[in-house]
Amino acid sequence: MNWFAAVDGYCERIDGSFWSEPLNAITNIFFLVAAIWVLRREGLNSTARILAIILGMIGFASFLFHSFAQTWAGALDVLFILLFTLFYLFAASKDFLGVPRSIALVITLGYFPFSIVVDWLTLPLTFLGSTRVYMPILILIILFSLLIYTRLPKVSRGLAIGAFILMTSMIARILDVPLCQTIPIGTHFLWHVMNAVMLAWMIEVYRRHIISENYKLPYC
Repeated sequence: MNWFAAVDGYCERIDGSFWSEPLNAITNIFFLVAAIWVLRREGLNSTARILAIILGMIGFASFLFHSFAQTWAGALDVLFILLFTLFYLFAASKDFLGVPRSIALVITLGYFPFSIVVDWLTLPLTFLGSTRVYMPILILIILFSLLIYTRLPKVSRGLAIGAFILMTSMIARILDVPLCQTIPIGTHFLWHVMNAVMLAWMIEVYRRHIISENYKLPYC
């Protein structure tokens, strides 16, 4: 693999040079802002803090990717998204589903075969393009929301809101190239903005749940 190979998959990019996607690059600041907002919230446990740090690193890695547009930067971007997904899945399994850490770890590792199956099942949905890779995450959030609806209805609604924001951001990502002639700057930057909001919201849902469990307060 050529780690320095150019990657050109977005409407805004017109060539392989550095900083050819200024809007896509700059909007990654929303991830940093979201991470700082989370870290300033009260009642964070170590899990929420780690998720917030990873959230900030997603923005940094995505900034590098949309600035350099090379394979190594794209891999770094994917790595931090995967880390956030796995860490949140572990925390949600343990604290939302209430399973032991060992079972939560099995569920987390199960993400890999699950994502392969979802990827295979969604192959006919060609309109998704590369956004298809995020379908397992969307489906998992919806599944968790349904699984805990009776026991944790407010957390369930919080996850449903997160799923809706993710779905909306995925639409923006899907439309980036098809609408390129109409919107020359593309719509990928909206994916960054809405994803930053969604990930911060998902941490907030977790934070509220942990506070309610620790202090036996109503989920607020």
